[in-house]
Amino acid sequence: MISAARTTKPQRGFTLIEIVMVLAIAAIVVGGAVGLMIHSSDERILRSTSGEIELLAKRARTIAILNQTPYALEFREGVIRLLPLVQAGLSDKQSRSNEPEVVNSDENRQLSLEGGMAVLIRRWNSDKWLPTVKQTVHVWRFDPDGLCEPISVRLALDKSWSEDVYHPLTATIRESQLEAR
Repeated sequence: MISAARTTKPQRGFTLIEIVMVLAIAAIVVGGAVGLMIHSSDERILRSTSGEIELLAKRARTIAILNQTPYALEFREGVIRLLPLVQAGLSDKQSRSNEPEVVNSDENRQLSLEGGMAVLIRRWNSDKWLPTVKQTVHVWRFDPDGLCEPISVRLALDKSWSEDVYHPLTATIRESQLEAR
């Protein structure tokens, strides 16, 4: 026997409430991702600068050993320079007058710090962080025997910071801390 009842197929699709809920969830996820990208941007800048400082330190150690001449990293406001120790700490005018006629481009390097980044130095056996402000120069010495002064470098960018403790025998980062906010 054949039934006379009509059967209707259920309609396919989404209701307006379902679409709004999915869009709200997507907006929350995207908002969180943008917040993480902002924090990771500071972290990326701090890690990159920290790596560049370590590279300069290794280069200073190597050049000091090869040339049998003390070299230094000079920390000034906004810039870190690699140069012979006799030129470190002098004003730019005095430094240029002491330069030899031929300068090897590998020996004189500098790292310009990104806007707003502060560099603080902590010397061996001290708890005090020394800032690099105008008219202040901090010199990190590298001797021809391969030794360097034990030093800690703190980079601060807004509320984020990075601290690196350098090994006196290898001029590499021995210990590192990072807080990105």
